[in-house]
Amino acid sequence: MTTALVYVGAAIAEIAGCFSFWAWLRLGQPVWWLVPGIACLIAFAWLLTLVDSAHAGRAYAAYGGIYIAASLLWLWAMEGARPDRWDLIGAAVCILGAALILHGPRPLPS
Repeated sequence: MTTALVYVGAAIAEIAGCFSFWAWLRLGQPVWWLVPGIACLIAFAWLLTLVDSAHAGRAYAAYGGIYIAASLLWLWAMEGARPDRWDLIGAAVCILGAALILHGPRPLPS
């Protein structure tokens, strides 16, 4: 499984899990919305363990850029609010930053 696919899956799982709490607390949905939400958050945490990185913090930092871009897609697809140019520019900067964090040249561990 490639890192990009893992990050996309993790982003979908995290956003869906967090949205279930948002829907319950802010949109008045029933408490049972938390059941699939918690399952999604568990899947999110498991997926991040599949990233090929020597350090969890680096994998999480790189994931942050993907999460930001995925959140804007959620905004558009699920909430009907189209991201503006500043959203898109910001997401591009974040994805570039994530790529630098994950794939930047580093000395081999000794």
